[in-house]
Amino acid sequence: MKKHLKTMQNSRVLCMTQIALFTAVMAILSQAALPLPSNVPLTLQTFAVTLCAFLGGIRKGLPACLLYLALGAVGVPVFSGFRGGMGVLLGFTGGFLWGFIPLVCCCAVGAALQNKAALICCTVLGLLLCHSFGILQYAYVSGAGLMQSFLLVSVPYLLKDVISAAVGFRAAMTVQHALQNAGLHKE
Repeated sequence: MKKHLKTMQNSRVLCMTQIALFTAVMAILSQAALPLPSNVPLTLQTFAVTLCAFLGGIRKGLPACLLYLALGAVGVPVFSGFRGGMGVLLGFTGGFLWGFIPLVCCCAVGAALQNKAALICCTVLGLLLCHSFGILQYAYVSGAGLMQSFLLVSVPYLLKDVISAAVGFRAAMTVQHALQNAGLHKE
C-alpha cells in the first residue's frame, strides 16, 4: 500500500511538472513576436499551444493553457511582447488568447483518436474556433465589422497557423519518440 501511494505521488508530481513545463513553453514562445499594423502580432503561440496539446493531451495541455491564461490575467508578462493583465485578455488580441482553450481541446481530442483524418479535422476545427474568437473580439473592441476584422486579423495568419499546428504535431511526435527511446515515456 505504501509503495502504491508513493507511485501515485510521483505520478502527480510528474503531471504537475509537465503542466508547468508546458506553461513555460507557451510563455517563452509567445515572446517570439513580430508586431504588425493590425495590433495582432505574428507569434509562435499557435505552435506552442498545439505542441503542448499534442504532447500533453487534454489532461496536461488544457491545464497548462489555463494556467498560462491565468498567469497572464493576473499580470505576469507571459503574453507576446512581455505583456500581461486583463487588459490584454480583453483587448484587440484577447479573443485569440481565449481561443487557445478550444484549440487545445480539439488538438488533444484529435490526437487521442489516433486517426489521421480525425486529427486533421479536429485541428482545423480548433484553429477555426480560435480564429472565430479572435475575429469576434477584435470586431467588438475595434468597432470594425466582422468581414473587415476577418480580413485584417485572421486571413493574414491562417496559413501560418496551419503550418504552426502541423509543425507542432510533428515536433510532439519527435519528442514522444525520443522519450520512448530513452525509456522515459510509456504511452
